[in-house]
Amino acid sequence: MVEDFRPFRSFISLLLSENPNLDVICEAEDGQEAVEKAQQLKPDVILMDIGLPKLNGIEVARQIRRAAPSSKILFVSTYDDLDIVEGALNTGASGYIVKSDAGKELARAVEAVFQGERFVSSSLKGRVCTDTSVKKAPHHHEVQFYSDDALLLDTFARFIAVALKAGDAAIAVVTESHRDGLVSRLKSQGLDVDAAIQQGRYIQLDVTETLSTFMVNDMPDTARFFEVVGALVQAAAKVENREHSRVVACGESAPLLWAEGKADAAIRLEQLWDEVGKTFGVDILCGYAFSSFHNEEDEHVFQSICAEHSAVCAQ
Repeated sequence: MVEDFRPFRSFISLLLSENPNLDVICEAEDGQEAVEKAQQLKPDVILMDIGLPKLNGIEVARQIRRAAPSSKILFVSTYDDLDIVEGALNTGASGYIVKSDAGKELARAVEAVFQGERFVSSSLKGRVCTDTSVKKAPHHHEVQFYSDDALLLDTFARFIAVALKAGDAAIAVVTESHRDGLVSRLKSQGLDVDAAIQQGRYIQLDVTETLSTFMVNDMPDTARFFEVVGALVQAAAKVENREHSRVVACGESAPLLWAEGKADAAIRLEQLWDEVGKTFGVDILCGYAFSSFHNEEDEHVFQSICAEHSAVCAQ
């Protein structure tokens, strides 16, 4: 049981004591202790809060998935924000209970998770995918084709917000005209963007300046790209002295090359970003304007770009 609020730990113990088949073998008050105890004890089920000292519960779950992969994780949290719920479940957790539902659902949830089922609070049903047959890719490399800038900014802001709300890091490589709009949208979602920037959890880069660091003769240089982007991702993953923080990245680097008529360079850059995703487990979202595809001759390039992504969205 991983919970820093002692009275709630007592409440959970009382609920579980009604089932003679369940034993609480350990209690942890912070994320770091939870990882250590999980690796040592390898319990059948771990009840995990999200708002923990030292390491947040979502990062703890990721580390436990590596340290004790046979242990099933059931989140028990006050948060019912869908972005946070989905971020928690995407760690490979088996369930999510909102604390207000714990009194009537926790014991049943523990039993279901132990049996290999996925369980989410009744208050979340219909809002969260509960299909256990859906397998998450080790990383996502998706593309959004958009009809206007507002749609792109809304999409990027949602993507970044999921990571920041979960305590993770996000990198945005965007045009100068999009930077302020993106920050404004993130702040409107209640995010302290300035603090995230100071902490190194939100890194916003100018796309033209970034391209200049690894482009050689109008093509991305592989060695320079991995030197620049690899260092960036690794730095973001170690913010606040935390190892292995998840990193997401969104941007317009390859789309800018395509808009400048450099189709081969754009496709090659998409391939390099995909390698970064595989190497570091980074989720990536790219944004292409429909207006950059002018005629039927561009159709084969459009298909090639789609082929480099794990999912394609168009609006």
